[in-house]
Amino acid sequence: MKSGWMMVVVFGVVSLVGCVSQKKYEEAMVDVDSAKFELERTRVQKNALEQQVKTLKDLNVKFVNEAQVAHDELERIQHGRDKERGSVEGRTKELEDRVKQLSFQNRALRQEYEDVKRHNETLKALVARYQKELKDQSRSVAGSPAPSVSSVNPAPTGEPASPGTNTSQPMTSSMNINKASAADMVLVLGLSKDVADRIVTNRPYRLKGELVAKNVVPKDTFDMIKERISVSP
Repeated sequence: MKSGWMMVVVFGVVSLVGCVSQKKYEEAMVDVDSAKFELERTRVQKNALEQQVKTLKDLNVKFVNEAQVAHDELERIQHGRDKERGSVEGRTKELEDRVKQLSFQNRALRQEYEDVKRHNETLKALVARYQKELKDQSRSVAGSPAPSVSSVNPAPTGEPASPGTNTSQPMTSSMNINKASAADMVLVLGLSKDVADRIVTNRPYRLKGELVAKNVVPKDTFDMIKERISVSP
């Protein structure tokens, strides 16, 4: 369109001036060709720019869609992270409560263990003492000499009795807890009826210390009566 307009101008100038020189005409034609080339180049640049604009618009739409997808994915990840964090915190609190509970149980078991250990040591000491007493009794029975006539008959008149040759053995006052009745234990040993009944219920006994080992009588009660009882069969 521009070249056509320039041709009109050139012919108009020619018609107004009348005639022009060949040189002017050729210069005018060169300008027209240059204008045509410039116009064509401008048209090509315009098409290229339009194509670039279209490409940029397409890329913009693509980037917007990808940005939306990334935003949705980020929200999903954040939601999952918050949910997981809440689950982890809940699990952590549950484990902390469990640890506290186990610690309390551990302290209770440790205290119970110490109590049982002390009780066991007490029982060991009692058993050791009663075993010693039993061995001593066995030795005394095995080593005691048989009574002789001189130990039974009184010494001759005017002669002092030799040491260890008494005319009679002292009567024992111990009560056999394997044979005595509950009423006798109450009267003789001064025990309560409940304690006496427990002693009778848990018979027989091989050692006196079994009264404490079997929790039949308290330790202080046993200490009061241990010298006045026996477990002879």
